[in-house]
Order: sequence, then structure tokens, then C-alpha cells
Amino acid sequence: MARELTAAQRRVIGAAEPVTGRLRGPAAVLERLVKLGLAFRHPRPPHDCFLSPAGQRARTEPPEQLRSSPEPPPVPRPTADGVFAARTGEEHEPPVDAATRVREVRAAWQGLLELRRMTRADGDTGRPCAWERAHLVRAAALALEAAGRVPALAGRNGYVVRESPQPEAVEVRVAGDGVGGDGASGTGTDPREELVLCAEALEAAGWQVSEHGDRRGGRVVIASPPRR
Repeated sequence: MARELTAAQRRVIGAAEPVTGRLRGPAAVLERLVKLGLAFRHPRPPHDCFLSPAGQRARTEPPEQLRSSPEPPPVPRPTADGVFAARTGEEHEPPVDAATRVREVRAAWQGLLELRRMTRADGDTGRPCAWERAHLVRAAALALEAAGRVPALAGRNGYVVRESPQPEAVEVRVAGDGVGGDGASGTGTDPREELVLCAEALEAAGWQVSEHGDRRGGRVVIASPPRR
């Protein structure tokens, strides 16, 4: 049986933060989504709402699977509207406010842990979930930033997360070690030491990691979610 949603509910679901599934919208709409099983409230203050697994599916269901009231379709939100995005190290501008960024990263990571708990049959938060497998670069970047590692930026070195030629994996480099820069990471540590710290952060987040040399004389970490 198709799920009946109002256009307002669909707009809120469609505007959920891409990494965490965190929802913003009128309180009445959020409460209704919780009652429908499409969202849940985080147990810790400020008790933000996040998409449940059913809500995640509803966001990607084809239009014919959802019957909504005849209201105008949702307006796509521009990328500059403050929606959280994990920093991969290839951005050209720093966060507008560093303290705000720390809070956003913390909230995004807690939301991702809750998503792991909600979507794994055993409730294990120590291993990547299906969403992370489908968004490898963003998921790895969030794990690194949440662990306090510093993403690269023009004029400052740090980690860079990119897709890997290996299937179902990402590669992590540190600027100054084969990807440009002046030889010092954004944290002031040696690039090789920073790469080790990045590998440890991903391993602590439940990823499988291995370090390799490349043809340019640099080092790279290959990271992937465990198969089980």
C-alpha cells in the first residue's frame, strides 16, 4: 500500500541533510513523520529528528510510490543554505565559523552513529552502515573530521579523501606528501605522521585500512568498510 504524504512532509524529507538525515521543519510536520515511522528523535538534547530507514527509503522512492496532496512540488535547497557537507580536503574556502563547524561535525557524527544503530540488525555502532557504503568519500571524510583531523585547503595542508581505483574503497593522502603543499600538515605534524593519525581515526570508526606507497614517492591510505 502506497504511503500517503503531504507535500509539506515530502519537502521536509527531501531537504534532509545528505550525510546524517537530520530533519528541519515545522514541529507539527516533524512529529507526524515520527508517528509515521519515517523519522525518530535523537535521545540526547536537543533531540533533533533524523530520517529512519523507512524515511531514507521514502526519500528515494519513485514518485508513483508516493501519493501526496495536490500542492506545489518541493523546491530544491541551494547548496549554500547551510546544509552540512563533510569536508573532503578539496574545498577552496574554509568554514565561515570554526566553532559552529565543530558543533555541526559533532552533531553529524552522532547522527551517523544513530543511523548505524537504527539500520544494523545487531544495533552495532562500531561498523559502517549501508549509507556509508553508498557514500564512501563523504562517510570517510566525516569520520576523519569528527576525529579532529584537519582537511586540506588552499594555503593549508591536511588530509584529502578521494575515490580509490580499488572497488568499494577510498584513498586518503596528506597534502605535502605527494599531493602538493610545503611539507607540513594543517596540524603542524609531519605528513607521514598525520597520515598514520588519519588511518588510526578511520580504523577507530570501523573501517579497514592499509598504507601503501605510490609511484610519486608518497604514501596513501586505502580504507574500506568491512564486508561483514
